[in-house]
Amino acid sequence: MTPQDMEQNIVRYGDLQPCKTAFIDAHTPGSDQKENFTIIGGGVSESADQHVHITEQIGFNIGAAGQPPKCRNSLHSHRTAEVFFVTKGRWRFFWGRWGTAGEVVLEEGDIFNIPTGIFRGFENIGTDYGMIMAILGGDDAGGGVIWAPQVIEDAQDHGLVLGENGKLYDTKQGQSLPEGVKPMPLLTDAELKAFPEPSTADVIPGYIARYWDLMALADKAPAKVIGENGKLRDKPGFEVDFINQNSATSKKHSHDRASVLMPVRGYWKLDWDGGSATLNPGDTAMVPAGLSHSVVPSMTGEASLYHIVGTSDPAGATTVFN
Repeated sequence: MTPQDMEQNIVRYGDLQPCKTAFIDAHTPGSDQKENFTIIGGGVSESADQHVHITEQIGFNIGAAGQPPKCRNSLHSHRTAEVFFVTKGRWRFFWGRWGTAGEVVLEEGDIFNIPTGIFRGFENIGTDYGMIMAILGGDDAGGGVIWAPQVIEDAQDHGLVLGENGKLYDTKQGQSLPEGVKPMPLLTDAELKAFPEPSTADVIPGYIARYWDLMALADKAPAKVIGENGKLRDKPGFEVDFINQNSATSKKHSHDRASVLMPVRGYWKLDWDGGSATLNPGDTAMVPAGLSHSVVPSMTGEASLYHIVGTSDPAGATTVFN
């Protein structure tokens, strides 16, 4: 693979193209300043305006959310895994039917494997623009988003209507539901009872890994974060490892599936058979299946990155609370 070919597989942080109308709460006060990014795969956007940087399907999706202070993403649920790690800022994640069942604050580098089957939301509680990176299970990212009923009702009050086809229609722009397409029905009380309400104590031990704990675990070998032998034991259709300056190796290797490299801190040199490139914090690099490669810090000092590779496990295998 030539350097030019591989450069097409690297999405630079500064080149990310946001969509400000990706979801139903795009006009709702408190959520109307958020930006969504689809980096690899089709994503879960409800808007035709969403730009996809790398359209190749690799068994999971990579995306991101950027938000100014006090901006929040409304309560929703996914049918498959949703994993976030913080790239910039300080974030509060909350969950439950009304967002009051539990909450946790994540700092830069922390990672959260959110259980499937629960309503979840998040907000930037820092003082500057913040960014979180997302790993979503499956090529179709779970077939869309399931919104808490109040989110759909609030959106209608501000001009956005979600069709049962999963597409958004902006009445402020003169749009209306196409003939034969009905509004997305609200979940019934019986359906809502099927969504668990785990407490903070239920969630934190098995679903959250702190950056500095992972730095210690990766002192001699890459830390297994998500996977059969991971700190967060789960099989959501992909595995996540954490690598730092002490556990990185210049020995080249390859995978039978595409893998993704996402630096958190420091600068990393990616070498492959045919070329090399430097990865910066916030960049995303997709390494094709079978390509021999290595990645090591290019400078001294603190360096860390997340490494993701798909597995044959079902994309919806994330633990669900009963």
